[in-house]
Amino acid sequence: EVQLQASGGGLVQAGGSLRLSCAASGFTFDDYAIGWFRQAPGKEREGVSCMSSADGSVYYVDSVKGRFTFSSDNAKNTVYLQMNSLKPEDTAVYYCAALTRRDAPVSTIWDQPPSYDYWGQGTLVTVSS
Repeated sequence: EVQLQASGGGLVQAGGSLRLSCAASGFTFDDYAIGWFRQAPGKEREGVSCMSSADGSVYYVDSVKGRFTFSSDNAKNTVYLQMNSLKPEDTAVYYCAALTRRDAPVSTIWDQPPSYDYWGQGTLVTVSS
């Protein structure tokens, strides 16, 4: 059974940092692209970042480029999202998800929630001003 477990959320002041973790079980990263999404109250779920297992490419939404970093530890089957210089607008529930589609390049679908096959539960990030 494929499972994803996100953790690491919390309350932080603007300008602070958090590191989110997503532990996977039931599959190995070699077969999947792993994405991070977030959803703020009243807003649609937004793709934040994704790492493609095919070539290690990492994608970011423009609003987090230069502040967030996606990394992975394959030995632990865990991916991370290091979030620096956090802003109040980063406040959201953050989710990790796994994508197995092979009919389109990850670069073209990574930020679309319907592209993903498995989702973890969310972890809440609150950034105070």
